[in-house]
Amino acid sequence: MRFVQGDGCDILIHMPENIVFEKKNVLVTGGAGFIGSQLCEELLKEARVICMDNFVNSSAFNIDHLLPYDDFEFVKHDVSVPFKLTDFPEIEKFAVEFQGVQEIYHLACPTSPKTFDKLKIQTLETNSLAMHNTLELARQFKAKYLFASSSVVYGPPPGDGARFKEDDKGVVDHLSNRACYDEGKRFGETYADTYRQVYGVQVQLARIFRTYGPRMQLREGHLIPDFIIDAIDGKDLVIYGDEKFSTSVSYVSDIVDALLRLMHLNEYIGPVNIGDDKRYLMSEIAQKIIEMTGSSSQIRYEPPIEFLTSLGLPELTKAREELGWVPLVRLEDGLRKTIDYTMANKDALGVGK
Repeated sequence: MRFVQGDGCDILIHMPENIVFEKKNVLVTGGAGFIGSQLCEELLKEARVICMDNFVNSSAFNIDHLLPYDDFEFVKHDVSVPFKLTDFPEIEKFAVEFQGVQEIYHLACPTSPKTFDKLKIQTLETNSLAMHNTLELARQFKAKYLFASSSVVYGPPPGDGARFKEDDKGVVDHLSNRACYDEGKRFGETYADTYRQVYGVQVQLARIFRTYGPRMQLREGHLIPDFIIDAIDGKDLVIYGDEKFSTSVSYVSDIVDALLRLMHLNEYIGPVNIGDDKRYLMSEIAQKIIEMTGSSSQIRYEPPIEFLTSLGLPELTKAREELGWVPLVRLEDGLRKTIDYTMANKDALGVGK
């Protein structure tokens, strides 16, 4: 049975159990973002996709090519503000009042290193208020739920170079200038897992490590996309740190593949590390980009940005055994795809202006 709001009254509709629809409905918050837009693109192969975003830290350009698809619909909304999917006329064709949604990917969260200070409240809200709103939706519709957490829950990289395991207890300063993100992601995991414990919501927790690829924001301090456009323009490639700045970097298609595999599981397996377990010096990546673009640019070092730091490496045993997943895209291949995308879209992206 389901209640549907009519003209001044609630209509009780008797529905047969175990209805099978042609395609599932999937909600992706932060769906116009760097990872979210590419997740939406993959999901269209198997689902009807509701992409929700407010463009505070993303771009309509990322989803322009998806708008013509009948199984894709964009909803402009701040997911931190309470909402009902039935309030949006643009998704009436998905019959949400009857079918509901079967999966929810909560990816919404600002990630810009350079504008981090301006978006602290929004960051806090996406890891708290938006958690409530989306988890309540999952509870209402008995939908599967995936929370895009982060490697920052582990705290600073260990001095011995050890890789982070999912059962490691992270150390995060909950009163630091960036705690709304770091502690926010920890709280988000707690929020999701509590809904699993209390309401039986089928949740999955993805701890995503640093990711790169096409559609990343430009001039926001994300290093690799800025390296590429500076190399194209013949400008210095700026590393916010010193020669020892190192990190794990994963190509976005590998991350999307892992998220889909994790969502498709039928049982809760706890947090899962998703990233590359290889360590790269940012200076080496910058030099590769200079060579691949045939640029005459030089590498320059500037003081660190608080939201852009070296991150630890993931231990991937759980991802291999539970998801059958390992990162497949080589650094050189991922950089080439990202460079080609930037070159092909440089006018729309404002490169060189």
